[in-house]
Amino acid sequence: MPPAQAQSAGPTAASPATAAAPTVATRPKVTTLGPDFPKSVLFVGNSFFYYNNGIHSQLLALERAADPANKAAYKAIMVTIGGSGLDWHDMESYFRPGGLGGYSFDDQNNVIFNKPGKLVDAAIMMDCSQCPIHPQLKGAFTEFAAKDSAIVRKHGARPIFFMSWAYADKPEMTAELAEAYTVAGNANDALVIPAGLAFARMRERQQDLNLYAPDKRHPSPAGTYLAVNVVFAALTGRSPVGNSYRAGLDEATAKTIQTVAWETVQDYYGK
Repeated sequence: MPPAQAQSAGPTAASPATAAAPTVATRPKVTTLGPDFPKSVLFVGNSFFYYNNGIHSQLLALERAADPANKAAYKAIMVTIGGSGLDWHDMESYFRPGGLGGYSFDDQNNVIFNKPGKLVDAAIMMDCSQCPIHPQLKGAFTEFAAKDSAIVRKHGARPIFFMSWAYADKPEMTAELAEAYTVAGNANDALVIPAGLAFARMRERQQDLNLYAPDKRHPSPAGTYLAVNVVFAALTGRSPVGNSYRAGLDEATAKTIQTVAWETVQDYYGK
């Protein structure tokens, strides 16, 4: 699948502030990863993650901008297969000794050979965009959510589920995906990152801000920025509002996205 073309967020127009925020029927049991918040994460998913230079790289940019004195402590790795569900991924292999994360590069492009040991603090997993609610595939989502959570825990990391968003022309997917991911999170004692609810809230709040690539499924640059701000807020328990990393967006648009991300996380976790 070819990479997405960058789209300008463009001018925005706010919808009435009284618009109802999207909700989920089942409440999440896990609402924080604190006080020991993860600093290193593995993203496992598909093209929703790798559009726009990768959600992992943007998470690192947000974290390091928020905590510049400790920026070397943060790490993010991404493993994606276009169109994949969780059942396409061999989770056990990702934690093999000497595999992922064996080396990295510093700011001067020097190779750093990382010490062997625990790969990451947490793994953020996403199924295919419709698999959790597809009649023929939702059983596999439930099965592999449990299997992969157990594998992640066996290797000393915490499982996290990434709630994906509805297609632009199928807004009814929001509630269905939110319910499926929340149920899976509760069944596996895992945090759920409510990116899909943030997309729905943003579309109500500011309808002229385009969150989608032309295919109406993958994220635009603004869509990825919204998603990664939700990840940041959920992982750290801190507001992204005012973060200096804006992914090339203008200050006003970035602040609106940061605010919606924080509001969504607070509402979903009942803070």
